[in-house]
Amino acid sequence: MARPPQKEIVYNKLLPYGERLDAEAARFLAHIKGNLARAVQLQELWPGGLFWTRKLSTYIRLYGRKFSREDHVLFIKLLYELVTIPKLEISMMQGFARLLINLLKKKELLSRDDLELPWKPLYEMLERILYSKTEHLGLNWFPNSVESVLKTLVKSCRPYFPEDATAEMLDEWRPLMCPFDVTMQKAITYFELFLPTTLPPELHHKGFKLWFDEFIGLWVSVQNLPQWEGHLVNLFARLATDNIGYIDWDPYVPKIFTRILRSLNLPVGSNQVVVPRFLTNAYDVGHAVMWITAMMGGPSKLVQKHLSGLFNSIASFYHPSNNGRWLNKLMKLLQRLPSSVVRRLHRERYKKMTWLTPVPESHKLTDQDVTDFVECIIQPVLLAMFSKTGSLEAAQALQNLALMRPELVIPPVLEKTYPALETLTEPHQLTATLSCVIGVARSLVSGGKWFPEGPTHMLPLLMRALPGVDPNDFSKCMITFQFIATFSTLVPLVDCSSVLQERDDLSEVERELCSASAEFEDFVLQFMDRCFGLIESSTLEQTREETETEKMTHLESLVELGLSSTFSTILTQCSKDIFKVALEKVFNFAVSNIFETRVAGRMVADMCRAAVKVRENALNFIPSLHCLSLVPLDDDVLHDEELDKELLWNLQLLSEITRVDGKKLLLYREQFGKILQRTLHLTCKQGYILSCNLLHHLLRSATLIYPTEYCSVPGGFDKPLSEYFPIKDWGKPGDLWNLDIQWHVPSSEEINFAFYLLDTFLQPELTRLELYALGELEMSRDDVQQCLAIVHNCLIVTFILYPRHSYDVLQFQGSHKHEFDSRWKSFNLVKKSMENRLQGKKQHIRALLIDRVMLQHELRTLTMEGCEYKTSHQEMIRDLLCLSTSSYGQVRSKAQQAFFTALGTYNFCCRDIIPLVLEFLRPDRQDVTQKQFKGALYCLLGNHSGVCLANLHDWDCIAQTWPAIVSSGLSKAMSLEKPSIVRLFDDLAEKIHRQYETIGLDFAVPEKCMEVAVLLQKSGEPGSEFTGLSSEEIQLGIQRQKEKNAEALRNYENLVNMLLDCVEQRNLPWKFEHISIGFLSLLLRDDRTLPARAIKFFVQCLNHDAIVVRKVAISAVAGILKQLKRTHKKVPICPYEISGSPKPSSIQAGDRPDNQWLHYNSQSLPKTKEAWESCCFVEKTHWGYYTCWEGQQENPVLIFSFLFFLLQAEQIIYDHFSDPKFVEQLIKFLSLEDRKGKDKFNPRRFCLFKGLFRNFDDAFLPVLQPHLEQLVADSHESTQRCLAEIIAGLIRGSKHWTFEKVEKLWKLLCPLLRTALSNITVETYNDWGTCIATSCESRDPRKLHWLFELLLESPLSGEGGSFVDACRLYVLQGGLAQQEWRVPELLHRLLKYLEPKLTQVYKNVRERIGSVLTYIFMIDVSLPNTAATKSPRVHEFTTRILENLKPLMEADEEIQNHVMEENGVGEQDERTQGIKLLKTILKWLMASAGRSFSTAVTEQLQLLPLFFKIAPVENDNSYDELKRDAKMCLSLMSQGLLYPQQVPLVLQVLKQTARSNSWHARYTILTYLQTMVFYNLFIFLNNSEAVNDIRWLVIKLLEDEQLEVREMAATTLSGLLQCNFLTMDGPMQTHFEQLCKMRLPKKRKRDLASMGDTIPSGDLVKRHAGVLGLSACILSSPYDVPTWMPQLLMDLSAHLNDPQPIEMTVKKTLSNFRRTHHDNWQEHKQQFTDDQLLVLTDLLVSPCYYA
Repeated sequence: MARPPQKEIVYNKLLPYGERLDAEAARFLAHIKGNLARAVQLQELWPGGLFWTRKLSTYIRLYGRKFSREDHVLFIKLLYELVTIPKLEISMMQGFARLLINLLKKKELLSRDDLELPWKPLYEMLERILYSKTEHLGLNWFPNSVESVLKTLVKSCRPYFPEDATAEMLDEWRPLMCPFDVTMQKAITYFELFLPTTLPPELHHKGFKLWFDEFIGLWVSVQNLPQWEGHLVNLFARLATDNIGYIDWDPYVPKIFTRILRSLNLPVGSNQVVVPRFLTNAYDVGHAVMWITAMMGGPSKLVQKHLSGLFNSIASFYHPSNNGRWLNKLMKLLQRLPSSVVRRLHRERYKKMTWLTPVPESHKLTDQDVTDFVECIIQPVLLAMFSKTGSLEAAQALQNLALMRPELVIPPVLEKTYPALETLTEPHQLTATLSCVIGVARSLVSGGKWFPEGPTHMLPLLMRALPGVDPNDFSKCMITFQFIATFSTLVPLVDCSSVLQERDDLSEVERELCSASAEFEDFVLQFMDRCFGLIESSTLEQTREETETEKMTHLESLVELGLSSTFSTILTQCSKDIFKVALEKVFNFAVSNIFETRVAGRMVADMCRAAVKVRENALNFIPSLHCLSLVPLDDDVLHDEELDKELLWNLQLLSEITRVDGKKLLLYREQFGKILQRTLHLTCKQGYILSCNLLHHLLRSATLIYPTEYCSVPGGFDKPLSEYFPIKDWGKPGDLWNLDIQWHVPSSEEINFAFYLLDTFLQPELTRLELYALGELEMSRDDVQQCLAIVHNCLIVTFILYPRHSYDVLQFQGSHKHEFDSRWKSFNLVKKSMENRLQGKKQHIRALLIDRVMLQHELRTLTMEGCEYKTSHQEMIRDLLCLSTSSYGQVRSKAQQAFFTALGTYNFCCRDIIPLVLEFLRPDRQDVTQKQFKGALYCLLGNHSGVCLANLHDWDCIAQTWPAIVSSGLSKAMSLEKPSIVRLFDDLAEKIHRQYETIGLDFAVPEKCMEVAVLLQKSGEPGSEFTGLSSEEIQLGIQRQKEKNAEALRNYENLVNMLLDCVEQRNLPWKFEHISIGFLSLLLRDDRTLPARAIKFFVQCLNHDAIVVRKVAISAVAGILKQLKRTHKKVPICPYEISGSPKPSSIQAGDRPDNQWLHYNSQSLPKTKEAWESCCFVEKTHWGYYTCWEGQQENPVLIFSFLFFLLQAEQIIYDHFSDPKFVEQLIKFLSLEDRKGKDKFNPRRFCLFKGLFRNFDDAFLPVLQPHLEQLVADSHESTQRCLAEIIAGLIRGSKHWTFEKVEKLWKLLCPLLRTALSNITVETYNDWGTCIATSCESRDPRKLHWLFELLLESPLSGEGGSFVDACRLYVLQGGLAQQEWRVPELLHRLLKYLEPKLTQVYKNVRERIGSVLTYIFMIDVSLPNTAATKSPRVHEFTTRILENLKPLMEADEEIQNHVMEENGVGEQDERTQGIKLLKTILKWLMASAGRSFSTAVTEQLQLLPLFFKIAPVENDNSYDELKRDAKMCLSLMSQGLLYPQQVPLVLQVLKQTARSNSWHARYTILTYLQTMVFYNLFIFLNNSEAVNDIRWLVIKLLEDEQLEVREMAATTLSGLLQCNFLTMDGPMQTHFEQLCKMRLPKKRKRDLASMGDTIPSGDLVKRHAGVLGLSACILSSPYDVPTWMPQLLMDLSAHLNDPQPIEMTVKKTLSNFRRTHHDNWQEHKQQFTDDQLLVLTDLLVSPCYYA
C-alpha cells in the first residue's frame, strides 16, 4: 500500500499530461534516494553528495514534497548530520543548509513526535562561524550570506528541539548575562534565536515558564535601550504569537505600548535633543506588530484600548504635510498591523488544524474585536493615502482591512476617490486613490453579507476612470490601465438588462446591477476610442520616420504592455454581442489606416492579436488581408530597399494575428505558404524580418502547449441568460478542482503543417549556408544575414519537434530563463494585489490559477531539459571562447555574455575550459594580441551574477588560475600603460578577494551520516533499484576519501609554492607582485600552518618597500603566530570552594559572597612568586556576575624552555626577530605616518606583537628595549602610536609568563608609561586610551595591579595643564571601564579622589570628569534579582552633592554665571563654589543620560527645581555654558523612561515648582511636561490620579500672570488634547466659557498712555486664560472638525475686539485654523450651519485679518 505523500504541488494534476507525472516522480525520487545514500556511504561529498542534494531540491521545485513522511524524516536527518559535520567546507555547508531549510519549511507536515533534532551541534556551528576566533586574523574566509543562512536554519529546526533543551540552554548561556559586557548581547541573541516557544501546553513548565519572569523582569527594568533590548522584544513577540491565550500580558501592556511608542522616535515639542542610540537600537517594527497582534482579544480588551490610544496619539503624524525620518517606521506599522491581524484571523478561523497548539476559544478574536481594531486604524490609513512616501503601504493596509470589514473601509475610500476622479489639477490624488481602490477591488466587487451595495459602485468608477487614459501623463495612464484591467478580470462584462423582464426573484442590489450592466457595451467602446486616441498621439511624432531608432523608448514599451494586456482582459471577459461590436471597431481602425511599424503599428497589431486570440470566428477577416498584401507584389518590389508603408503594415498585422490557437490556422495553410514564399526574401530588411516573425509565430502556434482561454468562469459567458446569471459570478474565485482549462495540444495535422513549413523554408537556407561555408557559393553579407534570420526563427521550434536532437542547438535556456523569471515575478505581484489572505486555500481568480499552471509547465520544460555536458557543447563553448577573444569589441562582449550563460547551464564544464582560457595569458606565447588578452581576462572575470572562473571553490581550478594571473604580468600583450587592462586586473583581484571562501582540506564523513544513509537506502515506496553496498566498496570509498584529502593538501602546498615562484621571477611588474601577495594571504588557514617557505617570505615582507605589502604582511604574520600558538591545558575550578560560601539557591546576579574573591583587593595582591602561583586567575570579565557558574576553566602557566625545540616555522620567526638590524628597520617602518591625521591605533599591529610575546615569552625584549626607550622620548604622533601598539601587545601577550618575567616586564614598563602619559598630546591621547583599554580587556585585574596603581597615582596633578589632566583621566577611564564590576575598591578610591575636585574650572576637565563619573556609577543598576553593588552608589553620592548645592537651592534671584575662568586666590564664597560644582554635575548627568542601564530618577528629581530655574526660555545659542547645559539636560531627562512608581514623585516636583517665583521655572515645567508625558504616555494613562494632576497643573498655569507662561500652557494643553491624553469634556468646556465671561476693567481715557506698563488686572488674565483654553481646543484637531468645534469658534469670535493680548490670541488661532483646514475645506464646511459659515467667512476675510 503506497503511503500518502506529504504535500504535492496541486497544479501538476491540471497539466494536459498530468496523469503521467506520478510514475515519473516516483522514478526520479527512487533515483535520488539511491544515489544520495550511496554517495554518502562511499564518503563522496563532492561531487556526488552535492550533485544529488541539488537534484533533490529540483525535485521539490517540480513536485513539491511528494514523498512519504518516513522519507521526509530521513532526508531531514541525513541533511542535519551533513550540515553539522565540523570540518565541512563552508560553501557545501550552505548548500546543504538551504535544502534543509526547504525541507523543514512547512512545519505543519511533521509533528514533534515524528522528528526531534538536537540543538547543541547547531550552537557549536554558530559559535564556530559567527563568533569565529580566527576570522579577524584572516585564517577563515566566510561569505557574507552565511549569517542569515545559519540563523534561518536554526529557526527552521527550533520547533523540533527536545523538551529539555530550554533548561540546557539557560544553563549554557546564563553565565554570559553580564549587562556591562558584550557577552550580554551574545547571550540574548542566542536566546532569541534558539529558545523553543512552540511546546504543547502540558510541557510549558519545561519551556517558557523557566525563563519568562526573569526575562520580562529584566526588560521592564532596563532603560536607555541597550542593543540587546530589541532582541528581547523579538523573543517576546515570538513567544506571544506561539502561545496566544496561555500568558497573561495585562500587567505589562502599558509598559509595552509606552516602549513601542518611544521606539518610533517621534519628535515632540520644538527643540528636542535625540539620544543617538535611540535611532539605531530601536525595535524592529515587524516584531512589535507581531507582539501587539498576539496580545489582542481575550476577555480584558486592554490591548485594544491601548492600541486605540496609540493611534490616537500618533494620528496627526500621518497627515501628508508632516515628513521626517520617522515616517518610514509609521508607514511600516500601518502596513504590517492589518496583515498581521488577518494572518491571525486566518489561523483561528480557516486554517486546518495541525499539531501546533491551537488558540483557546476564550482568546479567539471575536467579530467585535475585529470591528474595534478596524475602527481604530482606519483614520490614520486614510490620512496616509496621500503620504509623501507614496500610497503603497496604505493600499496594502486597505486591502487587508477590507477583507475584514468592507463596510467600514470601502465607503470612505470611495468618498475620496470620486472627487479625485473629477479633479484635473491634482493628478497625484488620482494615482493615490486609484491604487487604493485596486487594493480593495475584490472585496468591493464580491459584496458579501457585510457590504452588499459594494458592486453597484463598479460601473460608475469604470466610466469615470476612462479620462485617465491620457497620452500626456504617463503615471496616470498606467494606473488607469491597471485599474480597468483589475475590475474587468473580476467581473464578466455581460449585458443582463433583459433579465429584468424575465425574472422577478431578484434582490434590490441585483436589479440595480442588471440595469447598470447595459452600460458595459458603452464602456468598452469608449475605452477603445480612448486607446485609439493614445495610439494616434504617439504616431504624430513624424521624427520617427527619419531617426532610425529600432526600439521603442522604455515608457512607450510600458504603455504598449499596459494597453495590450488591459484590452485583452476586457475582450476575454465580455459577452459575444459586445465582442462583435468591439471586433468590428478594431478592424475598421486597423484596415482603414496605415501605421508606421515601430510604435503605433505595434500597439494596433497587439489590439488585433488580443481580439483574435479570444474568439475563433475573428479570423474571418484574414482573406481580406490576403488580397491586400498579394496585389502589389510584382518582382521589382522584391528588391526595393524601402518598401511602401502599406505593405509593411499589412505584414506586421498578419504576423501578429497568427499568434492564435493552431487549429484555426490550418484552414489557411496554402495562403500562408504563398505569402511566405513571396516575402521571406524581400531585400528590405524590415520587410523580411516581419516575414520571419510570421513564420516564427506560425510554427509556435502549431507546436506549443498552452491554455487557450483565461475567462473568469469556466466555459465562458455565451450561454443564454435564462440558464446562466452572470451577476452571481462577480468577483468569484476560481475553483481549483474544476478549473476545466482548455489546452492547446498540437495535433498530428498541425505537426505535419510545421514540418511542411520547415522543409519548405529551412532546408534550402541550411543548404545555402553549408555551401557558403565550404566556399562554393558567393553570398553578400546582407544575404547571409537574411539567411541566418530565417534559420534563427525556425530553430526555436525545432527544439520542440525534435526534443532528442536538441544538442545541435545552444539551448535557449539563457533567454527563456530570463523571461520565465520575470513572468514569475509579475505573477506573484498580481497574486499579491488580488489575493484573499483571510480565507487562504488558494482562493485566487481563475485567470491567475491558469497562469500558475502554465508557469508550472514552463518550469518543467526549463528544468527537465538535461544539463549534461556533451561533446557538441564542448565544441560550442570553445567556439564561444574563440569569439570572446576576437578583435572586434562588440563581438567580444556579445560572445562573452553567451559564454557566461553557457557556463552556468552545464555542470562541470568550467574545469574543461579553464586551461584554454589560460592559454592566452601564458607569458611565453608571442602571438597573443592585446585584444585577445583582454578578452581572456574578461572571460575569467565573469559577469556580476554568474560563475567566476578565477575563483571556483576547488583546489584544481585555483591552482591553475591564480599562478597564471600573476605570471601573465610577463606576457608581451600586457601593458600597464593601458588603463583598461589595469582596471581589469584590479577588478579581478578585488572580485577574488570578495568572493573567496576557505576551501576544505578534510572531506571525511562521520559514522552518524553513514547510518542514516543506510536507512534511507532501505526505505521503500518508491524503493531504490540499488542494493546495499558491500564492505569492500565501503572500504574502497574510505580509501578514496583519504587519497582525496591527501591530494587536496598536496594541491594546497603546490599552489603556495607556485605563487612564491611567480613572485620571485625577475622583472615581474610591481602590480603583479602585490596581487600575488594578496592571493597568498587568502591561503592562510586555521587547520594547517603555512609551508615554511611562505612564512619566511611573509616575515621578510614586513620590511618591504611598499606600504601595501607591509600591511598585508602584518596581518599575515599575526595570523601565522596564531597558527603556531601552543595549546594550554584547561583546569576546571569550583568557585564555591575558593570563596568558601555555599551555592545560592535562587537566581541572583551582582556582588555575592561566592564571587567576592574575584574583586581587586589591595590587601591581598599577588606580589610574590608564591602568591602569584597559588592565585587563581579568571580572565574573562563576565564570569561570576550572573547566577551559578561552576566549572569555569582556568589556564595554568606552562613554562617552556624554548631554545631546545623550535619548529622550523618558529625558528624562522625567532631568527628574524632576534636580529637587531631587522627589528630596527621594522620599527622605523612602523613609526612612519600613513595618512596624515587619519591614523588610529591599529589592531592588526597589536595582534602581531601580542602573538610574538605570547608565543616566544620575553625572548625579544632585549632587542626591543632600546627601541622602546627611544620611541618614548619622541613625541611625534606616529612614533607614540607605534609605542602604544607594542606596549598593548606586550601586556596582553604576557598572559602566561612566569612571575619573574612579569615583574621584570613591569619594571621596564612603568617608567615608560609615566613618561608617555606626561607627554601626552591632542593627537595621541586617543591612542593611549585605546592602548590601556586593550591591555585591560579580558584580563584578571589582580594580574595588572602594577598598571592600575600607576594610573591612580594622581590623575589630576595639574602638572602640564588642564589638558594632560583630562587625558590622564581618559586613559584611566578606558582601563577601569574594561574591568566592569570587578574593581569596586579602585572605583571607590577614584571617587574619593575626585569629589573634592568637582569644582574644576577647566571645561575639558569637567567634561571628562562627567564621563568618568558615568562609568564609576555604571555598575549601580536596579535590575531584578541583582544584589546591591559593592561599587560606589549614586544615592550616597547625590546626597552629598545636594548638601553642597544648598546655597543655590535657597537663593531666589537669577543665577548668573559670574565666575571668572581662573582660579583667583580671593575668597570663594559657597555660592560660586556651588555654581562650579553644578557645572560638573550637569556634565555627568548629560553623559549618563544615554549610557547607563537604569537612571536613578529619585535622586535626580531633587536637582530638577534647580535646573528649571536656570534653563533659558528662548532659543538662543549665545547663552553661557551653564544655561545651555541645563537646557540640554532637561531635554534628555524628560525623554527618560519612567517606572510607574516614579510617576507621583515627578509630579510632586513639578507641582512644587509651579509655585515658584521665577516665571522661567514655571515656563520650563511645561516644555518638560510635554515631552515626558508623550514619551511615557501609557504609563501615565494607566494612573488616573496622575492624569488629573497634570490636567490641574496645566489649567492652573493657564491663569499665570506671565503672558509667556500662559501661552506655553495653551500649547501644552492643545498637545495633550491632540494625543488624546486629556479629553475635551463638558466640565472643561464650561470652565473655559465661564472664564471668558469675566468682566473687563473699564478703560479710563487719561490712562491710555500708561496702559502699556501697568500689570494686567487679574480679571483680564482670567479672561485671557478662557480664550487661550478655547483656542487650545480648536488647535488640538488640526485636520478635522469635531462636533463641538463650530460652537467654540463662535464663542472665540466674540472676543475679536477685546484688548491685547486677547485680540492677538484670537487672530493667531483663526489664522492657524484657516491654514490647517484649507486643504479639505469642502468636506469640513459640512459641519457648520449656514449662519455659522457666514460669521466664519466674515472672520477669516475680515479687514481685521489684515490689520
